[in-house]
Amino acid sequence: MSHPALHAPIQAIHLSDYTPPNWLVRDVHLTFRLDPTRTRVLSRITFAPNPDAASRDFALDGENMTLIQAAIDGVDVTPVVTGTGLTCDVPDAEFVWEAEVEISPSTNTALEGLYMSSGMYCTQCEAEGFRKITYYPDRPDVMAVFTVRIEGGEPVMLSNGNPGKAGDGFAEWHDPWPKPAYLFALVAGRLVAHPGSFTTMSGREVALNIWVRPGDEGKCAFGMQALKDSMRWDETEYGREYDLDLFNIVAVDDFNMGAMENKGLNIFNSSCVLASPETSTDANFERIEAIIAHEYFHNWTGNRITCRDWFQLCLKEGLTVFRDAQFTADMRSAPVKRIEDVIALRARQFREDNGPLAHPVRPSSFVEINNFYTATVYEKGAELIGMLKTLVGDDAWSKALTLYFQRHDGQACTIEDWLQVFEDVTGRDLAQFKRWYEDAGTPRLSVTDEFKDGVYTLNFKQQTPPTPGQESKPPRVIPIAVGLLGQNGDEVVETQLLEMNKAEQSFEFTGLSSHPIPSILRGFSAPVILERETNDAERAFLLAHDTDPFNKWEAGRALARAGLLAMIQDGAAPDAAYLAAITTVAQDDSLDPAFRALALSLPSQDDLAQALFDAGDTPDPQAIWDALETLKDARAKAMEGAAKTLHKQYQVTAAYDPGAEQSGARALANAALAIITRRDGGAAAQAQYDTAGNMTQQLAALGCLLQAGKGDTAVRAFYNQWQTDRLVIDKWFSLQVAFSAPDQAAKTAAKLTQHPDFTMKNPNRFRATLGALAGSPAGFHHASGAGYKLLADWLIALDPLNPQTTARMCSAFETWRRYDSARQSLIKAQLDRIAGQATLSRDTAEMVGRILQS
Repeated sequence: MSHPALHAPIQAIHLSDYTPPNWLVRDVHLTFRLDPTRTRVLSRITFAPNPDAASRDFALDGENMTLIQAAIDGVDVTPVVTGTGLTCDVPDAEFVWEAEVEISPSTNTALEGLYMSSGMYCTQCEAEGFRKITYYPDRPDVMAVFTVRIEGGEPVMLSNGNPGKAGDGFAEWHDPWPKPAYLFALVAGRLVAHPGSFTTMSGREVALNIWVRPGDEGKCAFGMQALKDSMRWDETEYGREYDLDLFNIVAVDDFNMGAMENKGLNIFNSSCVLASPETSTDANFERIEAIIAHEYFHNWTGNRITCRDWFQLCLKEGLTVFRDAQFTADMRSAPVKRIEDVIALRARQFREDNGPLAHPVRPSSFVEINNFYTATVYEKGAELIGMLKTLVGDDAWSKALTLYFQRHDGQACTIEDWLQVFEDVTGRDLAQFKRWYEDAGTPRLSVTDEFKDGVYTLNFKQQTPPTPGQESKPPRVIPIAVGLLGQNGDEVVETQLLEMNKAEQSFEFTGLSSHPIPSILRGFSAPVILERETNDAERAFLLAHDTDPFNKWEAGRALARAGLLAMIQDGAAPDAAYLAAITTVAQDDSLDPAFRALALSLPSQDDLAQALFDAGDTPDPQAIWDALETLKDARAKAMEGAAKTLHKQYQVTAAYDPGAEQSGARALANAALAIITRRDGGAAAQAQYDTAGNMTQQLAALGCLLQAGKGDTAVRAFYNQWQTDRLVIDKWFSLQVAFSAPDQAAKTAAKLTQHPDFTMKNPNRFRATLGALAGSPAGFHHASGAGYKLLADWLIALDPLNPQTTARMCSAFETWRRYDSARQSLIKAQLDRIAGQATLSRDTAEMVGRILQS
């Protein structure tokens, strides 16, 4: 079948082709005359020749706007305008460029540039949205001071920096810190503020505001406290003080991302800032705390020091994700945070690394930069930061970060700049470590061991499978944290860091009286797949005795996975060793309840599918689902009494607190409720639903009722109770799809897309419905192909309106090559259908093309 959209000439951009900008920007003055369909943007920009540039050609980026007039040094000019920008003859000296353009925010459904959300003006300029606002050199290495005037009838009009003059119908803002255009922000509309304040470590008073739609004021207190905690933590841990007089956050309903770190004016998807016990789960609170921290930490790692080009996206995102993980670990439970991060990494990034969308942490080329806001850039990028810290040690890490901030403040930097700081501090050569940034794929780390004459030897081999465009990969440096346990469970060798830098390498431990049990890759010290022949007895031993929380959890997960694979491949019965071991762990009151709740979770359907594929088998999504259901039923029978005790023991009767202690207790109680439900048909779940005092308890009970097939009444009651709360109704959409049986999942999703509250224009609602289907493998991959067709139908409908969300949702198809020929044919037919759309966006065309070409 012909793919006209895919075969259209789409120009790739290559890292190797980078050249400095021809012109630098001294300062920017913008005036906005707001109107829903005819906003006028007047720009006054001082350009200066860049002495490092080889050319004086003058070209500005610009899309989806009408040029009204342009002038240079006050003299009208007539530029050559195309659909992507303009060119013009300019003096070979500093000059002032003036332009007036007209744009239509109300028809901007892509949610990029200046658009409207529920009657409110809003911007999103990362990565290349500013070019939809006015003509500008829209690249991150062009940094300038911005002064903004907003004119219109809106009661609140905000932009970056500190407020200036304001009066009837206008407001002025000035940001004294040079920034790239992707950090520009403007918000205007009917908003109310939840105010606060923060005193910095130097004694300056900073005004804080969370701006929300009227009616949402009661959901801001937690976010405000999270902001203050983030500001204090960044001062304490990194010595970074906030640098403006004001910090604003705005909650926006229609937003493609989670949040955006615009200087002094962070714009948040409302789901990532609004919270109350009645409407938000413990997981929502933790996510909000982390995202607020993440965006605030960008003030230094992203704003004050930004990226030279978009290939360096991992520089700001990997470092900031690592810092927000440190923050959450300090605020909550470090072991639980680490386990949760690895679960997410394996579910999203390992899958990405193992498929057609694999790419290096720093890509060497791209067609559409929006398609590289990926788990590889963010989560794997953060893992690289963590490995670097592990390799150099805490003291050198602290010195290197201090030097990084001193050396590069106000600059647009590269990965080379980042690594050079560590080389200068430590004297280490990091050329081999840099391969982590350049090579795609997840390394496989295979291990064998031997014991002779008191010497224990671990033999490691590393190999990274081929990925698109990269057939062979040289060895990387891999930090391997290892501890050794004696046969009685005592730790005979405390955690040591082994530094592997060859394709094959052995490490010896001497002075041992007997063959130890190794605990390898403690704390998940590197993002690799560990391959080692072992048995259930050793897994159960580590689950019982390992002192490393991550490896203790990992042993339980491996025990469950091995049993499930035997059930799927060989028709084995549920593993008695796993059932006994997990019951013991669940009842161990010396362990953190949150850890025990995680220990009770089972490998995901996608995890098992990949394990089968790696073993040379073709995974059957229905067989995987059946095995998980069988094991859950067997566990419910084995743990019936224990689960009832845990559910009762860990009920929280105190006033709601979203902190680690209470949320851990609720997590364990709800995990126990899911086990109980399989034996009592939903009686305990109904009782919890009827008496729930917070959303965590209510939603968990609703999920259990749906799983038991007893949720119809509760689903109607839940909707009637919460129909006016858009974020809670997102949960209502998602839960119904997630708990549908495989043969009903597509039907449930299809029915919900016809609900009056469904709208594809809101990314949250679209993801809650179609994303839930894509996230339920047995349902999405049902042999009928109904899930594939439904998702493709909606992606085709959404693409003309919102290419970013469409492209990201295409990743649901990325694992298509692992399945049987019938499913591959069904998926390929839908990918061909998407690719064959005559007006397919560049975002979606690139994603579908990469998936099809795998």
